[in-house]
Formats: sequence, C-alpha cells, structure tokens
Amino acid sequence: MDRPLETSELQAFVRAVDDGSLSVAARKLGLPRQTLSRRLERLEERLGTRLLQRTTRRLAVTDAGAALYEHARTILESAKLAEQAVRERGQAVSGTLRVSLPPVYDESLLRAVADFSVRHPELRLHVLFTAQSVDLVRDADVAVRLSATLEDGLVARTLRRIEVFAFAAPAYLRARGEPKRTEDLTGHHLLVFSSDGQTQRVEWPLRNGRAAPVFGVLTSNSYALLREAARKGRGIALLPMHVVASDLRSGRLVKVLPDAIQAGARMAVVYANRRHVSPSVRAFIEAMRTWAHEAPEHTALTEAEHRLLSPRE
Repeated sequence: MDRPLETSELQAFVRAVDDGSLSVAARKLGLPRQTLSRRLERLEERLGTRLLQRTTRRLAVTDAGAALYEHARTILESAKLAEQAVRERGQAVSGTLRVSLPPVYDESLLRAVADFSVRHPELRLHVLFTAQSVDLVRDADVAVRLSATLEDGLVARTLRRIEVFAFAAPAYLRARGEPKRTEDLTGHHLLVFSSDGQTQRVEWPLRNGRAAPVFGVLTSNSYALLREAARKGRGIALLPMHVVASDLRSGRLVKVLPDAIQAGARMAVVYANRRHVSPSVRAFIEAMRTWAHEAPEHTALTEAEHRLLSPRE
C-alpha cells in the first residue's frame, strides 16, 4: 500500500513554488538546501511525475505541479487551523470582531452569523452589509466576498462557486420581445447591480470574455430587490444562479441570452495575511466553512435542471 503524502514534503513543495527558489525556500524553512531537495525528490517519486523543472536560473512549475499546488496549500492551511484549534481549545473567543458581508440573498447565511454570535457570548460582533470591498485592516477583520479577484496581502478560503446569468419574467419577454443578440439589450429595461447602489451604467460579462455596456432603469446593491423587480416584470436582471433557482423551477423567471451572457465568481471568506490570526477570526472562518458545507442547498440546481431550464434553439 502506498504511503500517504507527508506534510513536510508538501510544505517543501509549496514553499519552493511560492519563493521560486530552492535556496530561498530552504532558508525560510530553516533547512539545509539538500534536505529540501530530498523532500521534493521523494514527493515526485511517490507521485510518479515531475512537479518542478529546476535550472540554474529559475524554478518552473509543471502542469502536474500546478494541479498539486492548490490542494497542497489547502491541506497545509487546514493542518495549521487544526493545530491552532487544539492549542486554543477551552479558550473563550472574546474581544471585538468586525465582519463585512455581501448584500443578503441567503437567509441561511444570516442564521449562521446569528448562531456564531450565540456560540461566543463574550465576543462583540460588528457586522456591516456592503457590496463594496472594505479595507481588511482599517475597517474590518474578516469579510465574505463575491469576487473573482483578490487584492495582494489577503488570504481567501473559497466557500462556494457562483454562476451569474441574465433573467427575466416570461410576461416581460412577451410584452417587450426576447432579445436575440446582446445589442438588443439597448431596447430593454435592465435591472442593474451596482456596489454603490447608484451607478446606472455598468458592464455585463459575456461568455467570450468581453463585456456589454448596459444602462439600468433600476439600480441597486441588493440582489433581493433586483430579483423581486424581475419577478414583477420590471425588466432583465443579472443575478447569481442560486438566487433565482426556485424561480426557474417554478417558471417565474427564465434565462435571457444564456449563450452570450454568463460570468463566474466565487464566494470566499477573506482576511489579511498576518503571521498570527486572532482566535475570533479563525472561529468565524470555521463557522463560514461549516455553513457552506452544511447549509441546505435549497436554491441549487442539478446539472439535469440546468439543461432542462436552459432555452432551446
């Protein structure tokens, strides 16, 4: 039976990739360079593939190495959290925790945050709902964000993957006509999400990597409001798939231009990259990961439903 991968080997690999140099990685880990090299060689031998291409000038990651890297980082971060949890077992989470959350669209997230507050009665919890990215040093300690990008100096733990499409009520499309091309959107009422709740002219993402400029007749930083307006036939809204899944099942909303308009993002819990993360931040991270894993996906669509509910030619 093959032995499982060793944490020390994964640590050596991740450190080498992050630093781009075996010498630098060895110094940061407090190891002789030869020891680091042997750990990497054992890892490659165990996996039966080359992970790093080493030359005298640079260190390059192979395709196999790139695939391993993300998993290895997750394993090491989980091991670190587990160690910290054991060391701090019995210590009460206290003090003040400033949390930034996206505009509410899922009541299970609200329940998870409320439950977190109940479990830690000695913690003063300050929660701000905003679509804007707050400063995670000055204005908040930890945040849940919907984004495909991340600023330097931050750490993100993915909670869910998000798909975004355009939706409208059938009655609206019957009355106004269904757009056949993205250019047709200029003749429609568009319901626009804006992080500041005011910007009316924004861009909607297209499958080809480009974007379509649009102008909203209703602008808000609340997905719940945009969904409700779309339900009532006010216009076409760009919304996360899971927000409107129940409406798709019931037929209250349908996809618009699904072959042209689509975006992907991730929901992640984000915090500043510090040497020591506070117990309250770690506790909140674990609460959000538990929520993402255990919360009933009452709004999620199966693959079969995706195909069934997508318009046909």
